[in-house]
Amino acid sequence: MPVGKDGWFEAGKPLKADGLRARTQRGSIGSTWWSRRFIDILERVCDKGRLSRGRAYARTGQVLDLDLAPGLVTARVQGSRREPYTVEIRIEVYGEAVWSMLERVIAEQAVHRARLLAGEMPTEIEELFAAHGIDLFPRDLDLDCSCPDWSRPCKHVSAVLYLLAESFDDDPFLVLAWRGRSKEELLGSMEEPGAPVVEDVPFGERLADFYSPGAGVPRPELRPPPPAGLLLRVHPPPGDLAHRLRPAYEALGGKAGEEEPAELV
Repeated sequence: MPVGKDGWFEAGKPLKADGLRARTQRGSIGSTWWSRRFIDILERVCDKGRLSRGRAYARTGQVLDLDLAPGLVTARVQGSRREPYTVEIRIEVYGEAVWSMLERVIAEQAVHRARLLAGEMPTEIEELFAAHGIDLFPRDLDLDCSCPDWSRPCKHVSAVLYLLAESFDDDPFLVLAWRGRSKEELLGSMEEPGAPVVEDVPFGERLADFYSPGAGVPRPELRPPPPAGLLLRVHPPPGDLAHRLRPAYEALGGKAGEEEPAELV
């Protein structure tokens, strides 16, 4: 069998497929720091030619589906043969004891906790994991593809890895779910006991009472103005200008002749 560019077999043109397509059609794939971190690791250790062809596969819809579970990513990729190839990517899943420790450490960092609760991945979280001897992003990937290419990752695996990185852009919690902790479990462990639960009512449903009395903040301009005498005592003018400026103070403080409070002692 003649040797092709992809190893010991002759690489054929892939059959046209209408699967998942990378949003990024040119340049680098991955827009957030966490997806780029994953891609950087991948591109340092993998064959550049297969990675290039993998990007092309990711952009032309050759990956038919992709599923992520704790420790395992599975996908089907349409190649040059009628039957799609099956791709499996495995990483280590951390146990309950490790995750309990990580959740406690993260919760102790108010900024990290707040950003995670807001749906963001703090840039320092990778260092936090490393300080406890734990990898957030995998150094070693157990890669498998049913294609005849002997190299790993082959272009089919590479295509899946690039689409996986884009899925990390959409949801950073998938990085943690792959390690064995779902978003619901992680955020649930960080909620403060007894914290009030605020129901999120859509803005459209609040329009009817949004401007109703009592819904706004107090309006200082509606408070009664202080009497003129009080203004003169609190903000006395210099010299003998008091009697000259009294009409102006009375205009600011209310009608002339209003009853004034007794002198303060």
